[in-house]
Amino acid sequence: MAEALSYPFFQRALLAGLLVALLSGFLSPFVVQRRLSFLGDGLAHAAFAGVALGLFLRGEPLWFALPFTFLVAMAITFVKERTELSEDTAIGVFFALSVALGAIFLAKARGYVGDAMGYLFGSLLAVGPLDLLAVGLLALLALFFLPLWGPVAYATLDRELALADRVPVVLHDYLLSGFLAVSLVLAVKVVGLILVAAFLVIPGAAARLLARTFAGMTLLSLLLALLSTLGGLFLSLALDWPSGASVVLFQALLFALALAKTGLSGGK
Repeated sequence: MAEALSYPFFQRALLAGLLVALLSGFLSPFVVQRRLSFLGDGLAHAAFAGVALGLFLRGEPLWFALPFTFLVAMAITFVKERTELSEDTAIGVFFALSVALGAIFLAKARGYVGDAMGYLFGSLLAVGPLDLLAVGLLALLALFFLPLWGPVAYATLDRELALADRVPVVLHDYLLSGFLAVSLVLAVKVVGLILVAAFLVIPGAAARLLARTFAGMTLLSLLLALLSTLGGLFLSLALDWPSGASVVLFQALLFALALAKTGLSGGK
């Protein structure tokens, strides 16, 4: 293992994985507590449509996926805020639309279907310097989100009371959706479209089983996300397994341990 740390590709994979873990571990409690797990799947399929559009137009797929997924996230939030439709319904509509558009773009991108497979499953060990730079810039951007953690957490736990206290809840909803969309697209290169939603759900779900406060849940989610990324990456290297799948399996193992601990203690 020590030898692997001397290789530049493994150093980039480790750093990119840890940065994505920090982002997903930070956002996961909001996703779990607000019951937005389906939003992760919806945005992952929007990213699929964006990637397919990029392949169709012979451009860099992620540069098309980024604005496409961001606009879908804004549209879902707009429909939820301005209509009587539930968020699940809004996500379902754009989920279906994204899959349909992705299928059409991919059908027209003849000769590039093989490239799409790389985005479906990702490869942490294939992260390049530009990918690492993009993830690093997003991690820096996340620092500007930190002052909003308190108000957003307040609205997450009691939306009606936050509205009564004049907290700009709707603005925060748009900011959170947009940040989720950008984080998800940049994580696609690392874990792939199929598994990226797991990064936004499992660390927060495991932390929810163990923590008693939202602050504790956030810290525990960050710790579990980092631990699962390190464990999954070394598991991938040792057993020659796909890196993204290895990390998700490690996350599932930690979730199972948290579930067992909760069950043995008779619940929180």
